[in-house]
Amino acid sequence: MLTGKQKRHLRSMAHGLQPIFQVGKGGTNEHMIKQISEALERRELIKISVLNNNLDDPQEIAEELANGAGAELVQLIGRTIILYKESREYKQIELP
Repeated sequence: MLTGKQKRHLRSMAHGLQPIFQVGKGGTNEHMIKQISEALERRELIKISVLNNNLDDPQEIAEELANGAGAELVQLIGRTIILYKESREYKQIELP
């Protein structure tokens, strides 16, 4: 569980990132969650964009992706999701 200070730090780091995944009208699936989990292992911090043609609630999508990938939901702002998961092999981010 991340503290408020840690989340603030991660949000500032994620500000310059571009979304590397998009959730379209097909929604989420096991393959997407597996890819997100692998990306989190490499990068630790990623942005995901929920496209406008997806009619599902972005909050539900964010929770589903975070739970499926074993990650922490840092922020959901509009239709952009920020996820963090500490890497075992490629640790780069030091939390305060």
